[in-house]
Amino acid sequence: RDGHFRHPGVWRGSGLAVPVFSLRSRHSVGAGDFGDLKMLVDVAAAAGMTVVQLLPVNDTTVHGTWWDSYPYSSVSVIALHPLYLRLQPLVAAGAALAAFEGNAGNSTLFAGLQAEVARAAATLDTKEVDYEATMRVKMSVARRCFDATRTAFLSSPALVAFLEENQVWLKPYAVFRVLADVFGTAQHWRWGTMGAGDAAAVVSRLSAPDSHLFPAVAAHYYVQFHLHHQLLAAAAHAGRRGVVLKGDLPIGVDKASVDTWTHPELFRMDTSTGAPPDGFDPNGQNWGFPTYNWDNMAKDGYAWWRGRMTHLERYFSAMRVDHVLGFFRIWELPGHTRTGRMGRFRPSLPVRRSELDARGLWFIDRLCDPHITARLLKETFQDRDGEVAGRFLDKSGSCQLPDGSSTTTYCFKPDFATEEGLLESDAFKVRGGSPDWLVAETAAMRAGLLHLQHNVCLLRDPLDPDAFYPRIEMDKTHSFQELQDWARHGLSWLYDDYFHHRQDALWRENARRTLPALMTCTGQLVCGEDLGMVPPCVPPVLEELGILGLRIQRMPHAEGDGNGDRSGDGGGDG
Repeated sequence: RDGHFRHPGVWRGSGLAVPVFSLRSRHSVGAGDFGDLKMLVDVAAAAGMTVVQLLPVNDTTVHGTWWDSYPYSSVSVIALHPLYLRLQPLVAAGAALAAFEGNAGNSTLFAGLQAEVARAAATLDTKEVDYEATMRVKMSVARRCFDATRTAFLSSPALVAFLEENQVWLKPYAVFRVLADVFGTAQHWRWGTMGAGDAAAVVSRLSAPDSHLFPAVAAHYYVQFHLHHQLLAAAAHAGRRGVVLKGDLPIGVDKASVDTWTHPELFRMDTSTGAPPDGFDPNGQNWGFPTYNWDNMAKDGYAWWRGRMTHLERYFSAMRVDHVLGFFRIWELPGHTRTGRMGRFRPSLPVRRSELDARGLWFIDRLCDPHITARLLKETFQDRDGEVAGRFLDKSGSCQLPDGSSTTTYCFKPDFATEEGLLESDAFKVRGGSPDWLVAETAAMRAGLLHLQHNVCLLRDPLDPDAFYPRIEMDKTHSFQELQDWARHGLSWLYDDYFHHRQDALWRENARRTLPALMTCTGQLVCGEDLGMVPPCVPPVLEELGILGLRIQRMPHAEGDGNGDRSGDGGGDG
């Protein structure tokens, strides 16, 4: 069952998975590039392998620092990463044009660039990739090559055809990258009218040839043009050698991306995507990506997704769909969170107020607000409990404990009531050179306060006052443990029903609506990364749609299957 993958018979292959930057040759400048892929294909073919899988190759230039080396945080779901640009062909083409035109000045320029590239290749040939230095060299050389050949390049039939075919994504991407440089940030919501207004109008104005920013915009056309042809050449070489090139489709996009700027209606910008707590991370994962507005995406038949898959088919014969569980449901977190603990699944059927009422659970504030008692403060902070209460908390009243005693209760001061407010507060900044004991003491206080914030049983729905979601691992909280037996029993039943029963049909139908958008527009072999906390509805739907799953020993699907024993929802890297 291989979906829409077109192959005459049963196919079986072996291969390897690599990030492109790890491929190093004598031609590499700081990192592996698309030119190095040809050599890897030859190595794979010589070894009898038939598949080369790549990590995502999309541009991730958000911060302009080494943080951008993370390949799953796309600034564009289409544009290729300049890190993978091979410089020598650009310099050689420029030198050939200068010789043809008899331009002595440009001939000298390109001779100098050739020497500069050779020096950079030697300097950056280190054990680890110097991401920032490599990007500086590649973008600097590429820009000078473009400036020297701009007139010929912009009038070339090849560029005209490339721009015509790709202008839907290329012009917005190029303008976005230029504006990010102009404003010093890719966070488009900080661009004033440029970020808050009609993005299409801004793109049209700034990509016009008479725009004062057009040379900078066109420079990105130049880089993407060459990246496209270099990856296309590597894919063609793989085809000739009988090696399948397999791509990787990230589940999310960065909040500061061209896609969220031009299509804000497709994203829930006040949320973040992540994964619940598991054996890999007790606080869960918060990837920082906005979740998708599937209802809006459905209005045009999921055109955004279909466009991604259709474009990637130019290069790849097979595709790994990252975190395919996200097409069933995604772990959604409020935008102010920094950990992955205080989330819920979207879509999901909430616990309704009437269900709580039926079990006598009328004390909603007690279940939804952090339950902070004097006893818990003493237990968490020892002799610093008074300091913590004074700096971060206000008294809110008192409550009776299960043993019958009474204790003072507290709530967070407004400035510290969210993870963002707490973790980014100046209260926890430690000067450089501070003694280790002070650093450790400050970190412990911050961790303790975060633990208090998470001490809830239910999460409120911000849009529906009668909808609630059980806090994951609710039974481990002091808030739950200090309830009476009957209340714990009622909440436990609702918790189990929410996470393990009531969502199955909803998630199954959600995947049946969304995943076919990827399947029906491509002839690629689609493979889903379905590792971790897999709901029962997932395997039959993937089987029904003909989407292959992953099986690796250290992340087994079933207890006793393989060597590992840690399960999770988002640690997949297979």
